[in-house]
Amino acid sequence: MSEATTNTPGNSLITGVPSGVVPYVMIAAALVSAGIHLWLVPVVVAFDTTQAVLFVLAAVGFIAGVAVYVTRYWRREFYVFMVLLALAQIVAYFVMGGPANAMAFVSKAAEAVVALAAAYLYTTAEPSGSAI
Repeated sequence: MSEATTNTPGNSLITGVPSGVVPYVMIAAALVSAGIHLWLVPVVVAFDTTQAVLFVLAAVGFIAGVAVYVTRYWRREFYVFMVLLALAQIVAYFVMGGPANAMAFVSKAAEAVVALAAAYLYTTAEPSGSAI
């Protein structure tokens, strides 16, 4: 096997276990919000197909963010994207006149946690080196 194809710790795709509690809180909150959005898609599609598509996109955004977070491709600047994605979900809920129910409150609370955790991690993370 050539040296270029061996899997050494230096070129592993998965970065390993995050240090500290805040990354786990951010991941859990993002997955809670994604789960709620996916759970509600069948209900929402019955009365508004466009909003159902937006729910799926919101869930995909959070799941993709978590997937990239655990890889070596994650960069400090992506925390800003996570903050903006979470805040956009909260703003969209109020702008689109979302219903006041328990699922909405839990989802918005989870998104606020994602925004706060990502902002904290952005301020405490080392600046990124060279891009891949």
